[in-house]
Parts: sequence; C-alpha cells; structure tokens
Amino acid sequence: MTCNSLEVPLVAQVASASVEESTAMDNGAVRTEVQLAEVLAGVLRTERVPVDSHFFTDLGADSMVMAQFCARLRKRDDLPTVSMKDVYRHSTIRDLAAALTQDDAPSAPAAVDASAPSRTTTPVSSPQAAQVDAPSDVPSDASAGSPSGTWQYLLCGAAQLLIFLGFSFLGTLAVVRGYEWILAGSGSAGLYQRAVLFGAAAFLGLCALPVAAKWTLIGRFTPGRIPVWSLRYLRFWCVKTLIRISPARLFAGSPLYVLYLRALGARIGKGVTLLSRNVPVCTDLISIGDGTVVRKDVFLSGYRAHNGWIETGPISLGAGVTISEQTVVDIDTSMGDGAQLGHASSLHRGQAVPAGESWHGTPARPTKTDHRAVEPTSCGALRRAVYSLWQLAALLLVCVPVALAGTSIVLTAVPQLKAVVTPGPPAITSPAFCLEALIASLVVFFGGLLIGLVTVNTVPRLLSLMIKPGRIYPLYGFHYGVQRVVTRMTNIRFFTMLFGDSSAIVHYLRALGYDLCRVEQTGSNFGALIKHDTPYLSQVGSGTVVADGLSVINADFSATSFRVRRTAIGSRNFLGNNIAYPSRGRTGDNCLLATKVMVPIDGPVREGVGLLGSPSFEIPRTVMRDQQFDHLATGDELRRRLAAKNKHNAVTASLFLLMRWFHFFVLTFITMTAVDLYHTLGAVVFAPAGLLTLAFTVLYFALIERAVTGFRPLRPLYCSIYDPAFWRHERFWKLTSHQFMHAFNGTPFKGMVWRLLGVRIGRRVFDDGCSLVERTLVAIGDDCTLNAGSIIQSHSQEDGAFKSDHAVLGAGVTLGVGAFVHYGTTVGDHAELTADAFLMKGEEVPAQAQWGGNPAQPVG
Repeated sequence: MTCNSLEVPLVAQVASASVEESTAMDNGAVRTEVQLAEVLAGVLRTERVPVDSHFFTDLGADSMVMAQFCARLRKRDDLPTVSMKDVYRHSTIRDLAAALTQDDAPSAPAAVDASAPSRTTTPVSSPQAAQVDAPSDVPSDASAGSPSGTWQYLLCGAAQLLIFLGFSFLGTLAVVRGYEWILAGSGSAGLYQRAVLFGAAAFLGLCALPVAAKWTLIGRFTPGRIPVWSLRYLRFWCVKTLIRISPARLFAGSPLYVLYLRALGARIGKGVTLLSRNVPVCTDLISIGDGTVVRKDVFLSGYRAHNGWIETGPISLGAGVTISEQTVVDIDTSMGDGAQLGHASSLHRGQAVPAGESWHGTPARPTKTDHRAVEPTSCGALRRAVYSLWQLAALLLVCVPVALAGTSIVLTAVPQLKAVVTPGPPAITSPAFCLEALIASLVVFFGGLLIGLVTVNTVPRLLSLMIKPGRIYPLYGFHYGVQRVVTRMTNIRFFTMLFGDSSAIVHYLRALGYDLCRVEQTGSNFGALIKHDTPYLSQVGSGTVVADGLSVINADFSATSFRVRRTAIGSRNFLGNNIAYPSRGRTGDNCLLATKVMVPIDGPVREGVGLLGSPSFEIPRTVMRDQQFDHLATGDELRRRLAAKNKHNAVTASLFLLMRWFHFFVLTFITMTAVDLYHTLGAVVFAPAGLLTLAFTVLYFALIERAVTGFRPLRPLYCSIYDPAFWRHERFWKLTSHQFMHAFNGTPFKGMVWRLLGVRIGRRVFDDGCSLVERTLVAIGDDCTLNAGSIIQSHSQEDGAFKSDHAVLGAGVTLGVGAFVHYGTTVGDHAELTADAFLMKGEEVPAQAQWGGNPAQPVG
C-alpha cells in the first residue's frame, strides 16, 4: 500500500487524505490509521503525526511514551489491543494499522507471543494432575480472595514471633553448651575430637530438623490450596522456613542435596544433578526422572501464592530433561523425557513440554534451539558416593574445627572477653568490656575484609590453573570440586556491594580475573550485583556498561559432565538488569540488552540493535531522548565530572564500611553480653537477645535509609549519570541494600518493615520474597500477594541516562514468581502478573486483568 502524503494531520485532515487514497488502501486500515494518529498525537502533544515516520528514530518517542500510547488504546473499545511488542515490530502508524487490520493481527488478547510458533498447551502428564482440586474446606472459585481476616493476620504474626524466639533460644543454648563441652576437652587432640563430634551433631541435627518437622506437621504435600495466615499456613511456613535455612542447601550441585530432597519426599531418579539453591518446598509434588539436570537460579518450589492463597501442585520432569539457568517452573507443569527448557524462560501452570522437544521463552513455546551445551560422560554411583563422603569430611574435619578455633581465639585473646566462656562475675560490669568488644570487632571486621580480599584474588587463581577451558570433565570429581570452590570464593557479594556502582569495581573485577579490554571509565561501568562461574573466562568489551544482576555463565552442565568456556560480551553494549549471559551468546558490538532479556544462543550475531523480551526480538539500540546527555561523556567535561563522581563514590564506600562495621560491633556486643549473663541469669537470656538483635537490625537500617534520603521520599529523576542527583541515588543503593529482609518473608512483619522503610503499603499484604529497590517510590494496596523472586524496581539506566519514577499496585494484586515491575507503572485492583512476567516502564494494567509474558501483555 502507498501514500503520497508525508504527514497525517489530526482527524479531519487525516480523513480527507484517506479519501484520496482509498483506491490504494483498505478502508479498515485507513480508519485505523486515523484513530491511531489521533491517539499518538495526543500522547506526543503535537498536531501532526507522520504515518511513515518511525516512532523512535523520527518522532523521538521512547518506550515510556509508547507504553502510554498502548494504554490509551486499551481504553478505547473501537480499537484493537496493542502491545509494546507490536509497537516495536510495526514502528510506524501505517505499518501498525495494516497489521492490526489483518486477519492474523499480532495482538490478539489471548496470545502471549503472536510471532512465536503455535504453542500446544496440554494437560500435565502426571498421575497427580487430576488431583489438583481445591480442598473441600475452601471455595472452588480460584478468583476468590483469602478468607483470612485481620484477626487471623495478627494471630499468625504473634505465633511466628513466638516460634522465632523459641528457635533462637534453643539454637543459641545448644551452641553455648556445645562450646563449653568442647573447651572441657584435654589437649589439642581432645579439643579437635570434640569439635568434630559437635560439628557433626550440629550439622546432622540441622539437616534432620526440617525433615522431622515436615513429616510431623505436614505429612505428605498434596495438590490444593491453603489460605494465608491460617493455622494450616502456619504449619506450612514453619516447614518452608526450616527447609530453606537448612545447611543442606549449601550442597546444591552435590549428591547430598539430592539425598536431602528425597528424605523430604521428592521422587528423584538416578543420576540427577540439581544446581539451583532455590530449594523446593512441596517436595512430595516434585518428580524428577533419571539423568535430569536443573541448572542454577531455577525456581522449582512446588507452590505459589495467588490472591491470598498458597496453591500447591505437581511438577513432573521426565528422564534426561534439561532446565537452563534463571528459569521459573510453575505448578501443574510437566516435561517429557529428553525435553529442554531454555535460559530466562518459564513454564506456566498447565503447560506440558512433550518428550524430546525444546522450548524457551516466557511463557515457553517450541523452538529448534538445542540448550544441551555439553556432551554427557561417564559418572557412576561410586563416583557420586566418594564425592559426597569427601564433602562431608572436608566440612566436619576441616571447616567446622577451623571456625571453632577462630572463635576461640577471638574470645580468649583479650582478658576481659575470656570471661564470656568461663564462670565468674559478669564481665559486662568491667569498664573495659565495651572497649575490648570495640577493639575485637574492629580487628575481626577489617582484618577479615583484608584477608578476604587477598584470598579471593590469589587462591582461586591458583586453583583455576587445574581446569582446562573447553575440556569436558565428569561431575563429582577433583576438577568439579575445584570449579565449585572457584565459583563460591569469587562470588562474595560483600565485595561487589562495596566496589559496585563506582570506578573501583573495574579494578576489583580485573584483579579478580575479568578481561575488560581497554576500559572506558564511566564511574558506573558495573552495578553492585554481578556473578559468574569463573572470572578468568569472563570478557567484557571496551565501552560496555552493565547495570545490575548480570550472571555470566561460563560453565555448561549436563547431568554427568561440565565444561568451562570463555564468555565474551561485545564492545559498546549496554546490559540492563537481571540478565543471564551464556557462553554461546550471539550478540556482538553496540547492542542494548534490555532487562530480563533472553540472550539468543543461535542464529546470526546481532550488532547495532537492541534486544528485548523472552524470546528476544529487535528494538532500536537507542532513542533520541537519551542522547541529550552525550555531550557530558566526552572531553574535559567528562574528566571534570568523573573526578567529582569518584570523590563522591569514595565517600559513599567509606560510609558503607563504617555503617556495616558499627552494625557488626553492636551485634557482637549483644551476643557477648548474652553469653556473659548466661552464667548469672541462665539460658532464658538468649530469647530476648535474639529479639534485640533483630529489632536493632531493623531500626538501625531503617534509620540509615531515612537519613540517606534526608528523611524525605525519593523524587522521580531524569538526569545524566554525571549529575550529583544520580550520585546520591547510587549512595542510596549502596547503603540501603538489606539482606535481612528475607528473614521476614511470609510473615506480617514484612509489611511492617516495608512501611518503616517508607513503602506506602496496605493491610494484610502477603510478601513471600519480593524485592523493592526504591521503597519510597512504591505504593502497594491492601491484600496484595507478592511471590518469591518478584521485583519492583523504580528506576532504569540506559547508557548515560538515568530515570526513576513511581510504581503503584492496587488492592488485591498478585505478582507471580520471578515477576519484574519497572518504573512508571500502574497495576489496577485485583490484577495479576503471571510467573516471570516483565512489566515494562510506563505500562498500565487495568483492574482485574491478567498479564503475562516478557514483555508483559494481556493474556486470556
């Protein structure tokens, strides 16, 4: 179709032009063009909208503007629904109108990805699938909200607090009594023997406790629903918490981890390798066939929270299944023998992957891509048994005695502190007690920091020499053990938090082993959250900027073998948040990789484009709006601003260390005081000590957060990364990263703490592990349900531009497992974002709607 006019004026002028061209254009497309031009002109606040002009390169729009355009179209009954994917694929009024008027319009409301091959959703191929009915004591309507009221909410919280106090009391008492018993030994040999025995008893006890609690409180998990805040939920929460704090989760990737899950009721076949540390909870509903591999950062829980209910359902994985990194597997799903699920993908409830097929995307759909990155090799039962025994021996014969010896040295190095482990008058009455505790905390904190930096930059480098890149090694052998040690020792989050979002992170990563080519310093080359399998095979090109949450995948795994390879990210790229970049990534130079994008691993190398979504599709590399700060990134102006930014970031890092040390000092003082008073007041002192520790931690970090923002809410920003307003925002990130929030998951106290930190949050919100990055820019309504791994992030950075804005959830909203909500978004009352969904900036989800996919759009 053709059109001689270069522009379409509003309404009357467009209609006139349409008449002249009616012989060459379909009347439906003409009418749609008129309406689309009218809406877009209103969004752009202009009188004329060229029908052949590109939304981004010609009109200067960005994704926020086009999201508003889509939202306005959804409010009109006379126009089809348009998604951001449609806007990127048909980037002029004319192309979009033509696509919308075709029979196979790209944005049918029930389709999640219209460009993908047709998805076959079949019933779950599991004998348990037919049992997924609501229990008789709850309503069968899945849309009904939780019947639990405010009084149940309060009673549940009170019970959880009492359980925490009791667990703190018993746990601390066991540690103190055990330590006293160890010190009663005679000679070095006696001390060592007792340390080994106590460590073995403690480890086995902590591993056995979740198993005993699960079989006592729950029995077998069955498909059904549990109302949150109820007595049934309290039992569920106890079991879930014990499972996830068990030291057995540290053995992810080991046959010991599989044995632990089997003891909890999971049906796991022979030769299964589980690398994800997200521990399954409803283990009786998890079935995994022989020779299956589940790689790292996979959610495979067997339950989800939805609209005030805990819903449990089966997950059935056949033999030889491959589940790639950073994926979500929802309940009531199955994968046949030899099936594959790609990285950054998800299986939604009711999906079944047929045997032998490869699927990817959110939600997953068929693909021809082979996600099995390494060939299998011989790895028998004897090898697995020997490796497990070696792990136990290393833990119990080396790690535990060394830890206890270090504690003993700290407690006995100072005369005043020695009193905390020997009966006598309370040492706290001594004037020197606080001073000695202060000195000890300084020595332990900063001495440990220096020793840690030296260790992570030397020991892993020597160990990595034993592994040859590209060579296939069997699992559960010497080389596998070395690789796991390298991975853990070089991924210490404290150091990336300390150096991230500053010029120092470049030097830290390079010292760690990264190949950063010729660095073009921006002062924000990498965020604070970056991880890898091995730093020595990680390459990032010159001029590339990485936001946060990058996972560099250097190690490929099958159920029996592994191989490490170089992972290279091109030059002049920008990588958004939460990206898993595989060693086979097919992106080159000058690319924009959007948040949560699925990096392609086949096809041509993409260069000079942007990639968005899962599966990914091309978008513009940059937009005109973000180019207005380019003059600040060159010449003398860059050098001047970068020097000022480095000074500001150096002060921020110093405040970070001071803040963390003071917190460590107070906790040390509380612990020593409790142990000291134990000889006088008895074991009862440990319960209030545990409560005081938790209360101080919450109040201290809340005060820090409020002080960093000047006791005012954050304000929306649009500025350069060389603007002092952005530097202050970086300081906010570094000083307000609170890992302690995980302790409150699934309790009423999570909402209370969020409110204390500045979140405008409603009543009875159920939060099972959501992360809120900019708390004072977030509003959450009553009775919302926030799942594990979900994120509300009220900012984005693209190259040299930074933007932040509010994010608002209405009442009764559900965020699925792994869902990601960007800034400038509004989610209406009782709406839902499905598992692993990515709600892009500027989107508006109508009330009671269900959105899913990456990027998110309406689904049936």
